[in-house]
Amino acid sequence: SVAADRLGLMHYMEGMRFVTVLELVTFTTDENVTVTDTEFNSVPVRLYLPRRAPAGLRRAMVYFHGGGWCLGDAGMKFYDHMSRRISNELNAVVVSVNYRLAPEHRFPVPFEDSYSVTKFFLQSKVLSQYGVDPARVCVAGDSAGGNLAAAVAQQLVEDPEVKTKLKAQILLYPALQALDLDLPSYRDNDNKPMLPRSLMVRFWSEYFTSDPALREAMASNRHIPAESGPLLQFVNWSRWLPAQFRKEHVYSAPALGSKGLAHKYPGLLDPRASPLLASEARLSRLPLTYILTCEHDVLRDDGVMYAERLRAAGVPTTHHHAKDAFHGTLMLILWPLDLAVGHRLFGTYVGWLNENL
Repeated sequence: SVAADRLGLMHYMEGMRFVTVLELVTFTTDENVTVTDTEFNSVPVRLYLPRRAPAGLRRAMVYFHGGGWCLGDAGMKFYDHMSRRISNELNAVVVSVNYRLAPEHRFPVPFEDSYSVTKFFLQSKVLSQYGVDPARVCVAGDSAGGNLAAAVAQQLVEDPEVKTKLKAQILLYPALQALDLDLPSYRDNDNKPMLPRSLMVRFWSEYFTSDPALREAMASNRHIPAESGPLLQFVNWSRWLPAQFRKEHVYSAPALGSKGLAHKYPGLLDPRASPLLASEARLSRLPLTYILTCEHDVLRDDGVMYAERLRAAGVPTTHHHAKDAFHGTLMLILWPLDLAVGHRLFGTYVGWLNENL
């Protein structure tokens, strides 16, 4: 059954990757934006530069696409459309990052690629080459890309070599912790569209290993060793979730498992994989934050808890919760899945950027 399951997953991932390839658009320059595929620090990026004459220095965004660390590409139709619009409407330079993907490149490779691009771009000589205002740069991402954006923002505040401070981080329905996969949002949205719980468990486990033992332990929420119990305070939803998200659910801490898995796959307990594990002192140094969560999404509570923890640490945080949306809704703004709710969320997000970046 393990072999069949592995084959099932391979077919699933290959099928999903095939869809990704179908969705790819070659980079084309239009009347508003010049688009080029290049590399920053040996990592492929798609670069969007506004064509209008700058009135002064421009804003900039470093963007990380979603896809469970296993799928996705900066060149997918939706990501290309979104980057183009942000570049044009905000007169901003957009760097959309093609970090290497799991399962071929597991944690921490996707994070390290994302970090090295951001650090490269934040050098004053690179910013000035592209006419970017060093005081107006943000990182952003959706889903697994939101995870990477949050992890990159945390690492930057610890890095003495980086002199440019981020203005903001934008986390769109991000995945932020792999400790407790039985939050109310996981229970409520076990089988919702786009991202059922089983697929999120799969993405998390594949980020670290193809060992089915980890996936099975994660599926039953028994993957954290007893000595890591103190970390659970950071993801304790009975404390960090407001009542409207706790609903009728009763808190029970994850069942503690053996040391073996966390010893073999230390990424499980690493804040670069689970940014919610950062201490309050570390969180307090983070920039202005925008978090989008969707009601019908297993990842809803990750974003809600991060918003609460950031506020408790004194970080100015805008939390936009969409009661009528599900995971991935932002992608549904192009034919044939052109939803009003997707346009509304995109408009709110771009409006926030316009005011705050």
